[in-house]
Amino acid sequence: MRRRPNTTFLLTFTTFLILFAIFSLNLSRNALSHFRYSDSVSNFDTRHNNNNNDDDDNLFLNEYSHPKRRVSSIHFKDSISTVSILLPDWEILLIVSPNTPLRDGYNYRCIFRNGAFSPARFSGVLPLMNATAFKCDLPESVRRRRIFSQPALVTEASENEMDDPSPAPELLRWNFLVYETFSTEDDVVLFAKGVNHRQGYDRSPSELRCVFTIGDGNAVRTAVTSSVQEVFRCSHPDHALLFPESEKIGISLEIIAENLVVPSVVSYMPRPKPDSVIKAQARPKYFLCACTMVYNVGKFLREWVMYHSKVGVENFILYDNNSDDNLETVVNELHKEGYNITTLLWIWPKTQEAGFSHSILHSKSNGMCSWIMYVDVDEYVFSPSWMESSYKIQNESFSLKSMLPYRQMSNVEPIGQVSIQCNEFGPSGQRKNPVEGVTQGYTCRRRVEQRHKSIVLVDAVDPGLRNVIHHFEVNEKEGYRSKQLSMEKGVVNHYKYQAWDEFKNKFRRRVSAYVVDWRQNVNPKSKDRTPGLGFQPIEPKDWVHKFCEVRDQRLKSLTQAWFNIYLTHNETRMAWQKS
Repeated sequence: MRRRPNTTFLLTFTTFLILFAIFSLNLSRNALSHFRYSDSVSNFDTRHNNNNNDDDDNLFLNEYSHPKRRVSSIHFKDSISTVSILLPDWEILLIVSPNTPLRDGYNYRCIFRNGAFSPARFSGVLPLMNATAFKCDLPESVRRRRIFSQPALVTEASENEMDDPSPAPELLRWNFLVYETFSTEDDVVLFAKGVNHRQGYDRSPSELRCVFTIGDGNAVRTAVTSSVQEVFRCSHPDHALLFPESEKIGISLEIIAENLVVPSVVSYMPRPKPDSVIKAQARPKYFLCACTMVYNVGKFLREWVMYHSKVGVENFILYDNNSDDNLETVVNELHKEGYNITTLLWIWPKTQEAGFSHSILHSKSNGMCSWIMYVDVDEYVFSPSWMESSYKIQNESFSLKSMLPYRQMSNVEPIGQVSIQCNEFGPSGQRKNPVEGVTQGYTCRRRVEQRHKSIVLVDAVDPGLRNVIHHFEVNEKEGYRSKQLSMEKGVVNHYKYQAWDEFKNKFRRRVSAYVVDWRQNVNPKSKDRTPGLGFQPIEPKDWVHKFCEVRDQRLKSLTQAWFNIYLTHNETRMAWQKS
């Protein structure tokens, strides 16, 4: 006779299974809700996610309320061909295929596989690709999924017209991606995340190859000649192997030992034509340019441009990190007033070093600048000697060019870079942005100088293009060296700690530079942190009087003499102020 199962045992076992299932489900959701790039399941080897700086791979959970609708597919009759990248802060960048017609006056949306959607915001046109870019937020309901699929970009008018029910491709991840390319006469330059480590480890060029893909997947490979930070140089492919020319040619990097090709959103641009090369080899159009990466600096740009133009900067190169203020309007106004400004949309987060490397290539290929000064829009360069009466008598104009060697001495190593030390200014009692300008409103600073900024001879930059924010590695094989100016010869006024409302915006978004994110409780002694501020944008006690150790009104006096406009006997304004 068969024994009947023990009822108590079955009940206990069943209860255990239920509790285990609940615990596993909760653990899985909890892990996904604290998603980090390195924890994600993706189509490429997750070992490469460990090659990234923590500043770059953290995603911060922003709560959004996204409607959902029931759909059987995300493929719609009028959906737009795109490739999508998951950026930090749960933001998605959608790059529309080049030459895709877009409808004016329509609202666009990102629609996801589960039916959730979010508004798509126009972000600009990527200059090299000539491709339109949109951004949208990843809905909360999608973040809980184990695999993130690319959304469909549709207009509100077409979103109910269903077509192909095939699954969507997975989202590309920002921390492992080839995101820009630049072709010179001699080679091809790629910009890629996740191949080299931020903290000094660069793969040997021999570990990598450039891969050029044609049509249905045929590939041509060439040697990588330089691997530095996010910049990789390789040989052009044999032109005969790229037939037919009319086809789109993809380009990426291959990690040889692992037979792994890095995901890429760029296409190969053939080497420049001979006539453009000849133009670039001629003497540069400008002796001194200024280059910076900007985000929402429209209210500060006029003062910065007008001042530095006065002291010798002939052209301004702005890498726009996807501003959404009135920057374009201000730039257009300055153009009409005769200022030379070049704006390039550089949409990629935390890539200031790579952007500055790109600026060297951009200047060389267009024959633009002999020297480039790398300073931010809250930084002003001047010489204290300009305050002396003897200088005013002996010099007809005040110029930064006096800090640079016009002619290199034949019996000494040529100067390829001039470094200038910085003074950091505090809020100086200001509770809001001074309408007359930062040079007038902020006049109290810290006693000890902090860091330095540089003016670089373009032809002296090392071919690897390595730079640590505002400072390049010069080509020592060609004999170039760097020189640091004394603070009597040149100094940078860095208006770093401004009125709280302005500084809070800076705290919120530290995306252009490759530095510690201020919201993370890590590396508290970093020079990129504000002493005493902590990790939240909460105004410290007595902020308006902080960092005030030395009263310094030298630049205020100079700019008043140069730019003060007398309206009546008791009313004036600065030239950059709106009338």
